[in-house]
Amino acid sequence: MLRPRIIPTLLIHDGGLVKTVRFDSPKYVGDPINAVKIFNEKDADELFAVDIDATALNHEPDYRLIENLAAECRMPLCYGGGITTVEQAEHIISLGVEKVALSKAAIDDPTLVTRIAERLGRQSVVAVIDIKRNSTLFHQSEEVVTVNARIRAPVKPLDIAKRLEEAGVGEIVINSVDRDGMQQGYDLELARKFREQLGVPLTVLGGAGSLDDVEELIAQCGLVGAAAGSLFVFKGARKAVLINYPDMAAKAALCRKGLERHQQGAPS
Repeated sequence: MLRPRIIPTLLIHDGGLVKTVRFDSPKYVGDPINAVKIFNEKDADELFAVDIDATALNHEPDYRLIENLAAECRMPLCYGGGITTVEQAEHIISLGVEKVALSKAAIDDPTLVTRIAERLGRQSVVAVIDIKRNSTLFHQSEEVVTVNARIRAPVKPLDIAKRLEEAGVGEIVINSVDRDGMQQGYDLELARKFREQLGVPLTVLGGAGSLDDVEELIAQCGLVGAAAGSLFVFKGARKAVLINYPDMAAKAALCRKGLERHQQGAPS
């Protein structure tokens, strides 16, 4: 039976595990390999690892790091960062990674998604859309940003999501820049809008501060991937670094409750 996925997200900067706030001020929180070992023990659904340096510095993916992550990881692994060609994606999959994630490269050229999907299968290709809200007194809009939110892309979020779906992407991740690291809850309005408009699996990232936030996302969107970084790295009001993840019983209970609420029509 299909069920929501709860996905720890690892941001990698200078070879270390970091956390950001609104895509800025990366804070070192440990070694990514050690984090993978702990998430193995906790039976995480899958893992999403992103090298936030690769695209920003115009570097190739760090294949040695990817190979080490994949060798240690006992759950499905998705890797993103610096992928610009079919050959790079194919090499990463050959290292034991299940899915490759593209952002700027896919947004700039959706045909890259098509070519990778044709070579590796649609299920192996993920597109990440980083979204920033712009608000004025009379108007609110959303824009797509790339390269760690430094560059505005000349596309609308839903438009590019639909183009990437048509191009053959197997999953779309929407990442809220404004909520990154804030731990104040997902952007549920944005999540519902994408869930209603897309047919491919959707994962939502940015803002989760508690398991209640995960349950609320499931209640609002149903079968969805709930990804989080800070939630699974920090503990307590003082944000002590502690890798954590719900046990099997707690995870099953919150997914069940969220889906039941979704079927009953969870209030907005």
